[in-house]
Amino acid sequence: MRLLGLRLPLLVFGLLLIPLSLSIASCGDNEEEGKGASGSATAVTPKSSPIDISKVPELQDREMLIGSDIAYAPVEFYKEGTQQEQGMDVDLVNAMAQRLGVTAKFQQVAEFAGIVQDLKSKRYDIVMSAISITDERSAEIDFVPFGPVGTGILVPKGNPKNIKAITDICGLNIAAQTGTFQVDQMNTLNEGDCKDKKINIQTFPDNPSAVQEVGLGRVDAELADDPVAAYSAVQSGGGLVELVVTGFEAAPYGIGVRKDSGPLKSALEDALQQIMNDGTYTDILKKWDQEQFALKP
Repeated sequence: MRLLGLRLPLLVFGLLLIPLSLSIASCGDNEEEGKGASGSATAVTPKSSPIDISKVPELQDREMLIGSDIAYAPVEFYKEGTQQEQGMDVDLVNAMAQRLGVTAKFQQVAEFAGIVQDLKSKRYDIVMSAISITDERSAEIDFVPFGPVGTGILVPKGNPKNIKAITDICGLNIAAQTGTFQVDQMNTLNEGDCKDKKINIQTFPDNPSAVQEVGLGRVDAELADDPVAAYSAVQSGGGLVELVVTGFEAAPYGIGVRKDSGPLKSALEDALQQIMNDGTYTDILKKWDQEQFALKP
């Protein structure tokens, strides 16, 4: 009571000063937060706006099930000796899932050739498996494009058939994974430039099996997406296979969604745009040495 009686004017004055003090302190804090270790101003990346998934039926359980053929390094593959997925696609979709507030769960498909039909039968919410967007596939499902790639040609070390261009494979035994864009490319060549010396197309259930055939000399070459062909050559250490041709007939990779999944497609497009805007997309491609295949702004 003595404090209130004798010092009331001082107390009131002190209370009036508190907002002013807080304002000054706040300004000082903001100024310091905008400086790096050297004291120079640094840019602050704005936070992305939350993506509304309330009208996306596939994501109401807060999970996004992804069908993928997880044997296509460096795009998607298992960490050696484990069932842990890794790769460019894996990192990209995990970053997008984070923006959507859901958990991404990969599921190995029975075979890549059936991945589109599996999606249509609702085994997965989306498919993401280094899928090249083609007219034939686009007639069946919709896509969210996320990077253009071409076809590369792997040959045995020393390039014994002297392959320097795509038409040099006419009349040769060429491997590719079943159901890939590369099989379509060779069929088209057999109807055109290679019609007089048709390619003997040999398909395999997965890419590692096709690469192995090249290294063993059982086929003259293998066709695969540029990132995958380049990775296979690096992994061989120059001992068994080498990359001789790249960039043939580029087609974008896409995330596949069903035709009736319009809200999901829009949400994925928003999530992709957010990771492109904040630099996550570029960082992921750099991590896997694939920045040359980035979408252009």
